[in-house]
Amino acid sequence: MTRTKLHDLIELAQEPSSERRRELLRGVTDLFFTSGDARGAGEMALFDDVMSQLAGEMEEAVRVELAQRMAAAEAPPAGLISNLARDASIDVASPVLEGSSALTEADLIAVIRSRGQDHMRAISRRSAVSEAVSGAIVERGDDHTLQTLLANEGAQMSRETHEAVVDRAVQNPALHAAVVQRASLPIDLLNEMYFVVEARLRDTIMQRNAEVDPSALDAALAVGRKQLAARDGALPADYDEAEKAIHAMRLRGAITPPVLAGFLRNRETTKFLVALSELAEIDFHTARRILERRELDALSIVCKAAGFERSLYLTFAVLILDREDNAMGRAREYGELYEALPREAAQRTIRFWRMRRQTGDVAAA
Repeated sequence: MTRTKLHDLIELAQEPSSERRRELLRGVTDLFFTSGDARGAGEMALFDDVMSQLAGEMEEAVRVELAQRMAAAEAPPAGLISNLARDASIDVASPVLEGSSALTEADLIAVIRSRGQDHMRAISRRSAVSEAVSGAIVERGDDHTLQTLLANEGAQMSRETHEAVVDRAVQNPALHAAVVQRASLPIDLLNEMYFVVEARLRDTIMQRNAEVDPSALDAALAVGRKQLAARDGALPADYDEAEKAIHAMRLRGAITPPVLAGFLRNRETTKFLVALSELAEIDFHTARRILERRELDALSIVCKAAGFERSLYLTFAVLILDREDNAMGRAREYGELYEALPREAAQRTIRFWRMRRQTGDVAAA
């Protein structure tokens, strides 16, 4: 009976009137949804052929209506749903791309490869996005698209894709918040963002570090990236001389808080950085970045993890800020932050920074 009615409707396709064709498409669509699960393979193929042909001839508003209905279907005609997903109009494609469970991974990747950012953003909003689909979006998506994808915790990402996102975000402030706020971002990659994000996002990183249990931290360190950043640049010309001097002083037990402060006060910068990196067990480039950029919150993490007294940290802060107005006032502010910083959180953070030192030691060996 269904097949007979379907053939009756098909006969109307000979009508030249676009209005009758719209009626025909709606009629076939209604028939599709009322025929239940009794459709055989042949009848399903017939539905697919007729609906795909008619939909291709309809104006956008009709295709939007069809897409909205088909997006909710558990088993829509395969060719039709694929065509709707690839429709050049995002108003047509969006309901299907966001909501249809019938689209395969291959369907979604084909849309990513052939359509633009609006289509990718619609895919990024799906309740579940596979690793392969997320990887394709990260490869081709713009900042807005990546922000949409990163905000969707239902979007699975491989380790490789997360690394690609972080590499891109390091160079692009527009992505900082989306990356740092992604709950599933591996903790070691989250800590790679510390030196490039603003203060409020650094607080988010420190909060997550404070919540990581030791076993999870060890696991994160085990899979962490073992590479030095090329942007670190060359060592200063007096590095070898300073390293030898600090090594000799450490053998004599001569590296004391007053000596460290003296290096900084006397502008013996390389000696100060070598000594600091040795005592805190971080790499020289990280120590240099902290000093050159006056990263006093990062310095507080180093000093707290190393067990330095608050007074030594404040001395460093005043000397680093000596060319700024109200250096004492700012130092007091940072001193309060230093007191509030849990040593455990500082130690967990510093372990990620130490990974770079270990890599450097391997590279130099």
